[in-house]
Amino acid sequence: MRHIVFALAAICAGTVATAQTASPPANPNPSTPAISNTDRNNPGAPAAGANSFTEGQAKSRIESAGYANVTGLVKDENGVWRGKGSKGGKAMDVSLDYQGNIVAK
Repeated sequence: MRHIVFALAAICAGTVATAQTASPPANPNPSTPAISNTDRNNPGAPAAGANSFTEGQAKSRIESAGYANVTGLVKDENGVWRGKGSKGGKAMDVSLDYQGNIVAK
């Protein structure tokens, strides 16, 4: 009986050691940027997702990116804030996704 207990303990220890050394899987989409990356947008922006920005936060973030007269912000069914703004004297549509990406057209 003692041999069985030691054998089971050795097997369990090996399984735990293997589980601890396994690396988590890599991000399947390496183009996804870190949210704190403020110097560039996700190339696929605006990205659909659960957006936790309030309307005021969305407006402030867009204005911080150099847009003025930000109006008409509405969160669409994809969680993207969309509205109007101007930059360099030119009026345009602006959007802000859940990652903080700002896209103007």
